[in-house]
Formats: sequence, C-alpha cells, structure tokens
Amino acid sequence: MLRWLWQFIKPYRLRLVLALLALLMTAALTLSMGQGIRLMVDEGFAAESREGLAYALSLFGVITFFMAIGAFFRFYMVSWIGERVVADIRIKLYDHLVGLTPSFFEDNLAGEIQGRITTDTTLLQTVIGSSFSFALRNSLTFLGGLVLMFISNVKLTLIVLIVVPLIVFPLIFFGRKVRELSRMSQDKVATVGAWAGESLQHIKVVQAFTREDMVNKQFSQAAEGAFDVALQRIRHRAVLIALVMMLVMGAVAGMLFVGGNDVLDGKLSAGDLSAFVFYAIMVAGSLAAVTEVYGEVQRAAGAVERIRELLATEAQIVSAVNAAKLPLQPADDEPLLAFKNVDYTYPLRPNYKAIDTLTLAIKAGERIALVGPSGAGKSTLFDLLLRFRDPQSGSIELAGKNLSNLNLQELRSQYALVPQQPVLFSSNVLDNLRYGCPDASLEQVIAAAKAAHAHEFIEQLPDGYESFLGESGVKLSGGQRQRLAIARAILRDPKILLLDEATSALDAQSEFHVQQALNELMKDRTTLIIAHRLATVAHVDRIAVFDNGKLVDIGSHEQLLKSSELYKRLAQLQFSVAVE
Repeated sequence: MLRWLWQFIKPYRLRLVLALLALLMTAALTLSMGQGIRLMVDEGFAAESREGLAYALSLFGVITFFMAIGAFFRFYMVSWIGERVVADIRIKLYDHLVGLTPSFFEDNLAGEIQGRITTDTTLLQTVIGSSFSFALRNSLTFLGGLVLMFISNVKLTLIVLIVVPLIVFPLIFFGRKVRELSRMSQDKVATVGAWAGESLQHIKVVQAFTREDMVNKQFSQAAEGAFDVALQRIRHRAVLIALVMMLVMGAVAGMLFVGGNDVLDGKLSAGDLSAFVFYAIMVAGSLAAVTEVYGEVQRAAGAVERIRELLATEAQIVSAVNAAKLPLQPADDEPLLAFKNVDYTYPLRPNYKAIDTLTLAIKAGERIALVGPSGAGKSTLFDLLLRFRDPQSGSIELAGKNLSNLNLQELRSQYALVPQQPVLFSSNVLDNLRYGCPDASLEQVIAAAKAAHAHEFIEQLPDGYESFLGESGVKLSGGQRQRLAIARAILRDPKILLLDEATSALDAQSEFHVQQALNELMKDRTTLIIAHRLATVAHVDRIAVFDNGKLVDIGSHEQLLKSSELYKRLAQLQFSVAVE
C-alpha cells in the first residue's frame, strides 16, 4: 500500500520532510520530559529544594512550549499532505473512470463505484492525514523510549521487553484478519449505498407499485449484512487491543515491583525510577497506540485494493496512437459513413449477432432512418458509430478513415446525440444547454432553445435559464426534457446528427413544432434517425429496415411498401391503429 501511495506523495516531498522534522522534534521533546521528572523528584522533592523544583518546572514549561510549536507544524503538514494526496487520487480515479467504455458501467453498479471514489478515499485521507502521523510519532516514541530505558536501567528494560514477542505475533495474525474483513466491509457498505441510491432515484416506481415494504426489507438485509461483517472486524480489533494492553501493563507492573525493591534497597534513586516509569509508560502507550492504528492501516489497505482494482481496469476502446486529423472531407465519389461487412455480438449473448454482416454507405448530407422491431440492432449501430463498442469483424469508416484510426474525442465531436430518454444533469437550464457547446453565448443558447421550441417554457420557470432542474431534470415533463436535449444538439452544430426517437416524448403540438426545428437542423447535415413511428420519417432520403441484426431492405417509404414485407406489415399496424 505504501509503495502505491508513494507515487502520489512523492511530488510533495518537501512538505513531507518538514512534517517528519516536526515529528522528530515533538517525539524527542516528549521523551525529554522524563529527565524533567527525574530532576523534579531528585532535585526538588527528595532534596526538599524549592529552587530545584522551580528549575524543573521551568524546564517543563520550555519543553511544553516547543512541543506545541512542533505539534502545530506536524499536524498542519501531515493533514495538508493527506488532503492533497486524496484529492489527487480522486482526480486520477475519476479521470480513469470517465475514459472507460459504457459497457463497464453496465456491468458494475454506479453506486458501488461512487462508494470507491468517496468512502474509500475518505478512509485513505484519515489514514494518511492522521493515522500514519500518529503511528510514526508513536513508533519514534517507542524506539526513543526504549533506548532511554536501556540507558537508565538494563535489568528493568529486559523485564519489559519479555512481552514484545507476545505482542508482535497476535498483531500480525489479527492484522491480516482485519484487512480481509475491512475489504468485505467496504464492499458491503458500497452495495448498501448502491441499493439505496437506485431505489431512491426511482422512488416514483417504488411508490407507484407500493413496494416500500419490500425495498425497506431488502435494504435492511443489506445493512445488517454490512453490520455483521463490521462487527467481526471490530471484534478482532478489540481482542488485539485488549491483549496488548494486558501484556504491556503486566510487564510494567513487574518492572515496578523489581524497581521499587531496588529503590528500597538503595540501589536506585526515586528520580531514576520515576523517569524509567515515565519511559516505560510512554513505550507501552506508544505500542498500544501503534497496535490500534495498525487496524486502521489494514482497513485502508482494503480500501486501496478496491481503488487499485478500478485503476487497473483497462479501457477496451482507446484512441489510435497516430490518429488521423479531423474534420475529414470525403472525396466526391466516397460516402461520409461506410459500414463494411460489420459484425457485432454482445459478450453476454455470444450466439446472437446484434449486427450481422452489415454493409451500408451514407453520403454527406443524407438523411437515413433506421426502422425495425425492438432488438433489431438499431441502437447498437449508434454505439458502434460513437465507438462505445467496436465490431468484432468488418470496419466502419468516416470519410474513408477507419474509426479505430481516429482520436476518440475528435471522432465523437463530429456527432450530436439526442437519445430516446433525454439526459439532463443536476444543474440549471443554461449549463445543461451549454453541454453541447461550453463556449456558447447567452444569445446562441436562447436561439437554440427557440429553434427547439423550448424558450417559452424556460421563460416560465422561476429563474428562467438559471432555474435548477433537479436530478436528471426531474422538475420538467418528459416533453420539456426532450426539447432541451434537442436544443443542446442544435447548439452543438454537429456534422452528423444521431436521433434516437427524438420526438417520442412529445405531445402532438410539440412534436409538430420540434419536427419543424429538426427539419431545419437536418438541412445539409448527415442524419441517422432511429424511428419506431414511421409517420415521423416519411420525409427522409432513405429508410433502412433491420431485423435480427440484418439490413433486410433499404429505400424510400413508397419503395419499401412494395419491396419489404416487414416494412409493409409495420406500416399497416401503425397506420391502421392511427385510423382507428
């Protein structure tokens, strides 16, 4: 764990050195108080000298003053390093996660991942900013006190040291147990958080189906499971702490018995014994403190394992090393987009091809509608274009360049996606619209909103474009969220427009207005439209009919009514329903 953490601590070596110097100073001054006790007993109490007592107490005051200064610098520097290192880890972890493909997040709970970013890193912050400092200070106190004990009295020191092996072996044994249980505990807590987040995010569904009792029971079971694992970890730590305390204090009691007899026999002064007892208590206390911190360090080790596991996850899709530059212009006889014998199979369904030997050429400025039953492969096609997934065979080209040879961000900057379920962020209207173009002026944002017929309802919100929309735009209707998503795409002004049932959530009047806006947006722009309602795509240049991952036919609406049985059946179903 320390080797891994060093890469984050290394840039702040100077602060670490200052913290260590302050740590050394405070440890040395703490131990020097033993000599102050010796002087106070021998030169003050035993000698019955007020001057000796005053001198010893003044020495105490000077030591305490410098200890306070050292403690300030130690605490500030170590806490600064802890906060800074954890912030760096969070930044690196989040940056890594943002670069992973969407399929990773389909296989892992978002709440569990969030737990690693927040809970696990917070535990690390506690250990780096507090526990390490505490452990190091007590380790120095232990070693320094041990040296001074040997200097003061070898016989008494050996009595105390008899118990050290009896402490070390339980420390190693219980420490490993605590580490394993800490990892399990963190996993359980993360699962509880993920479950709570998911059920609360979809609270309307929970309440609409009156499943409050069910989710409460499931959450309680998850929480109790986390509690049981945590209880095992606490039990191991408690046994370790009690065992160390019993052994250490037993050794101190034995030392006091032998030392007390030496004082009564005149072999040792009361001041020397007092100083030795002080050192022994400091050594015992330091060892007990290190034992307790060792449990915290093992918990942190479990958290580090979970963080490193995420960082070790490699992105399946990355930018080409020597990426071709964009924007690219196709030659006169070349299509803008070309699918060449493309096959794609989802890992969980290896025997079923989501895209089966697809060959399709799309010219610049052409409008293509993708229709077919659910599961025909239409949405998968969008994922392949955006390189959320890569085909197992065949190739997809943009202006004659294979997508795998392009920079990911530059490639995706050519598109604007309007999904079927519009995605809005927990921010205001302005920030959500500017997601399409961060540098857009207010005038450009308003123009895009007007084009999407969203300006009117935005103006009616309490704070207009500064209105907070809540999580996932919960304060808006489905149609309003859809229009904001369309306005965001308009603001992006892309080369290629990807519309996934972009008008599905709109009422008839809003759909008419938005369709007009989309018609303007699609002019001279390559557009792919996933459509289930055929009436919305009758105006496109070509309609591609998909079934079971295969492109079964392509042509205009009129042509397909004659040539495609599947398209004809879909049209009859929809239009007959519309007539009725």
